[in-house]
Amino acid sequence: METIIKLTAGFGDTLLSYLLPFLFVLTIVVFFHELGHFLVARWCGVAVKVFSIGFGPEIVGFNDRHGTRWRLSWVPLGGYVKFIDDENAASAQGRKAFEALSEEDRKRSFQGKSLPARAAVVAAGPIANFILAIVIFTAIFSVFGERITAAKVDIVNPGSAAERAGFKPGDRVLSVDGQTIESFGEMQRIVGMSADQKLTFAVERDGKPLEIVATPERKEITDHFGNTMRIGLLGIQRNASPDDWTLKRHDPITAFIMAVKECYFVISRSLGYLYDVATGRESADQLGGPIRIAQVSGQVATAGFVALLNLAAVLSVSIGLLNLFPIPMLDGGHLLFYGIEGLRGRPLSESTQEIGFRIGLAFVLMLMIFATWNDLIHLKFL
Repeated sequence: METIIKLTAGFGDTLLSYLLPFLFVLTIVVFFHELGHFLVARWCGVAVKVFSIGFGPEIVGFNDRHGTRWRLSWVPLGGYVKFIDDENAASAQGRKAFEALSEEDRKRSFQGKSLPARAAVVAAGPIANFILAIVIFTAIFSVFGERITAAKVDIVNPGSAAERAGFKPGDRVLSVDGQTIESFGEMQRIVGMSADQKLTFAVERDGKPLEIVATPERKEITDHFGNTMRIGLLGIQRNASPDDWTLKRHDPITAFIMAVKECYFVISRSLGYLYDVATGRESADQLGGPIRIAQVSGQVATAGFVALLNLAAVLSVSIGLLNLFPIPMLDGGHLLFYGIEGLRGRPLSESTQEIGFRIGLAFVLMLMIFATWNDLIHLKFL
């Protein structure tokens, strides 16, 4: 009995260590995404019936003075804003719902607004995610700062791409493909996302400039949490002492510029990975779903609150980008329909849009199943 109690307690602790950071990160990201839709809808005069974090039955909620029901629901895997002419939580608008409204309510409905207004409301969610990420990254760079060490080569692994290219211990990397390098971590990130691609390194050796061309090798590594990933590696190491590390805080303007660049990096890396999957250069087994996000959230939380904030920013960019994909059911799918409406001068027929939403729903469900399958394999449940 004592053993069973200990195992149960251990499982409960593990569940909480993953669940609480996961809910913290996801709730922040979802809340600001839906807040973007909500605020622009209010500015455009659209009446909002429900603002929900989560799906399913309500846990707790209240009504504001405009009649919007703010609610927290039991299934914390998303959220939604429901307008007065929405037929469901997926923001599907139908003529029946619109025609059932009074003349006064039609003026306050989503369908009753102009095409630019509707497009603005839909685009506001992903834009809010990008803004949130920029704010978080700016705060991290300016308030908390970053620990950096010079991009110096201390060890060159035998037989590595770096050795073949001509790197030597003591080399200091100044730039990669013309991009100035200020830290070893910055160089690592560029190399990591450039597997099998030639890179030109501007190096300082014994006080003299030198140019080295090297191609990072695509290799599978395991981090200290046990997660495996495939990245580009040169085969050089930094053996920095505590005195070689500095904590650098940036002024707000510099931090903001760095934050924008960080968002661009996440977007370009995500699109680059998807392109590599489509062209067969990468496997799709790195795609993860809620289970993987929960696991990573728990792992990152052990590194501290700043690391968890950084994860929230990265996830916010990813969700904003994902929602802009031109897939019906997602914000990008709605924008696609609005683009077609702008070109045709009239919207697609309701039946055509319904077919599109069904295709989009099938695609999203298949993607969720595939990602969950990857998660289960990754966690060795299968």
